[in-house]
Amino acid sequence: MNWKFIEKSISYTGRQLRSHWIYKNFNLLGDAIVAFTGRAKVEKDDLVDLEDEKAGFFIESSEMLHFIVEHFGMDLELGIHRQRLLATIICSEINHQLRKNVVERRGDNIYDGKYKISVSIATLSPVSVIIHEGINVVSTGTPVKTRGLLDYGIDPRPFSEHVMRRYCKEIEEIRIARCKVRGVK
Repeated sequence: MNWKFIEKSISYTGRQLRSHWIYKNFNLLGDAIVAFTGRAKVEKDDLVDLEDEKAGFFIESSEMLHFIVEHFGMDLELGIHRQRLLATIICSEINHQLRKNVVERRGDNIYDGKYKISVSIATLSPVSVIIHEGINVVSTGTPVKTRGLLDYGIDPRPFSEHVMRRYCKEIEEIRIARCKVRGVK
């Protein structure tokens, strides 16, 4: 599995949740994860989460650290497992850097008490599962109470590289664990 931090700022609109977006833009073919920083503004028509759309919610943040993941050859349920694995790794990495348990995963989102740290979605394209995990970098320009990485003194780039390495390692270890066992008779 390939990973890459993208240097340039990219505004997340929800339109990145398209098959082969990573390959078309960053030349990483196959299963991959990329991270980049930029604002987030997802209009109602571009929301993938039908409950959010129905409730009239929208996604907006002045600056987020965005992870986009694409996995081929799996169904949405397995993709949601991968989404929650990524959220767990992010939560663990924040707590590790802070040297104490401050944040927790609730479903596919990350919280510090009443403050929301992340937004997340997994969706299915005709050929792949695509995951977006957005972590607030700053806690301004959001429609709900939030905290961001800078509130904790965490630099987004090295943080994202640790997360992507850990995620790719977990995926590889899962693949090996799947291959090293024999079926029971």
